[in-house]
Amino acid sequence: MKASVAGYIRANDVAHAVRLLASADGMGRVLAGGQSLVAAMNMRLSTGDMLVDISRLTELEGVTEEDGRLRIGALTRHAEIGRNPLIQTHAPLLAEAAGHIAHAAIRNRGTIGGALAHADPAAEFPACILCLNAVLHVTGPDGSRDIAAGDFFHGLFETALEEGEILTAISLPKAEPGEVQVVEEMARRAGDYALAGLCVTRRRAGYRIAAFSVGPRPILATGAMQALDAGDLDAAVANLAEEIEPASDTQASAAYRRHLAGVLLRRAALRIEGEAQ
Repeated sequence: MKASVAGYIRANDVAHAVRLLASADGMGRVLAGGQSLVAAMNMRLSTGDMLVDISRLTELEGVTEEDGRLRIGALTRHAEIGRNPLIQTHAPLLAEAAGHIAHAAIRNRGTIGGALAHADPAAEFPACILCLNAVLHVTGPDGSRDIAAGDFFHGLFETALEEGEILTAISLPKAEPGEVQVVEEMARRAGDYALAGLCVTRRRAGYRIAAFSVGPRPILATGAMQALDAGDLDAAVANLAEEIEPASDTQASAAYRRHLAGVLLRRAALRIEGEAQ
């Protein structure tokens, strides 16, 4: 199939992009890396779109330190997330997750902002920013606003982004001394979406666990977190099984995904113990 496109305009800056979206009568689509949007258009899952290309807005690229936090531009490529020294030092969870994403060609084009706005429940980055308690920064016709990661993902491919808004950056706390961050996932083949996956951090305040590919959105497993804080791994696995919402499909049954999540939690706990020592 060929994509059905109503038009294409390259934005000069964020304000220009917001104006273009406002003039598109609800049919505007932001084009960044295009790894998800173009595929959907080619399959006619999204038709008649006015594409607003923001891929050359350099102000939305890169990683910086601001007020003791990391700020990641929405157009920062997956490959850069994986190799950036600031991320490797202060948010290693993101760097590790980048290595699990598809293949090199996609990592070189895909952007973290595009992955978060697309909100695929099987993707790594949405679960990562939930686990890291990040804040998403968006700009729209009514100005700029901040959205906590816990409030951003509403459901299957649904987010808190409103009509005409653009995700511009993500900010998150830097890892504490001694903090450990790990990603564990299981996929049928390298580059495939995970059948189940977990992002786990351990800091002074306790554990944070975000599960992906086991529900319609990334899930913060608070019950499992509390059990791990109490030192009870068996209870954490049992709580996690109750908190996730896996579905059956051609790749795996819900029961198998629930079992995998428990196995992955045990692996993550062992890794964290080993790295902490």
